[in-house]
Amino acid sequence: MRIVIATGNPHKVDEIRAVLAPMGFAVVSLSELGRPVPAEPDEPGSTFEENARIKARYYAAALGEAVLADDSGLEVDALQGAPGVHSAYWAGTEGSRADRDARNNAKLVGSMRGIPVEQRGARFVCTMCIATPDGMVHIETRGEFDGVIADEPRGAHGFGYDPYLWLPERGMTSAELSPDEKNAMSHRGRAVRRLAYLLIHKRISW
Repeated sequence: MRIVIATGNPHKVDEIRAVLAPMGFAVVSLSELGRPVPAEPDEPGSTFEENARIKARYYAAALGEAVLADDSGLEVDALQGAPGVHSAYWAGTEGSRADRDARNNAKLVGSMRGIPVEQRGARFVCTMCIATPDGMVHIETRGEFDGVIADEPRGAHGFGYDPYLWLPERGMTSAELSPDEKNAMSHRGRAVRRLAYLLIHKRISW
């Protein structure tokens, strides 16, 4: 069964493909379609679920194929859940993905300055949605990955806020996990495994 992944982020595609491909799903990114794709839609939703649904329906209708879209980000308790749905562009939209990541992380460090460790709880959240060109939403899932915001970055794996999410039970950050370890534990890994389970056991097809 072929699923188009509606993202321009190659890291997300790799993480999703690592879970779905061994289960027999053909995972294709937007850049691998070999044809023009529309620009990303606006994401005015106030929740991750709303934005994932908007993207899945938009790309499914535009491409005429089943599309999996995700929306994900970081929720920090001491910041009342920020950056939340604004995680990717929290510190502005200018520059490359690496530039935005650097500014977002700098803003995170500044926002958390002086906050004691016991108040630094946070989690990555990922919601996923599969829609078909008729606008039908077939599956929606959610995964979370809990940790604590660190003062200093550690690790070279992952992307985004990974170097700052400290995992007390592992004694390392999300960015210090190997790709296989991260897929086994992360918010995206949990959401996509739940999605694959529902696809298989509900016998959903298109």
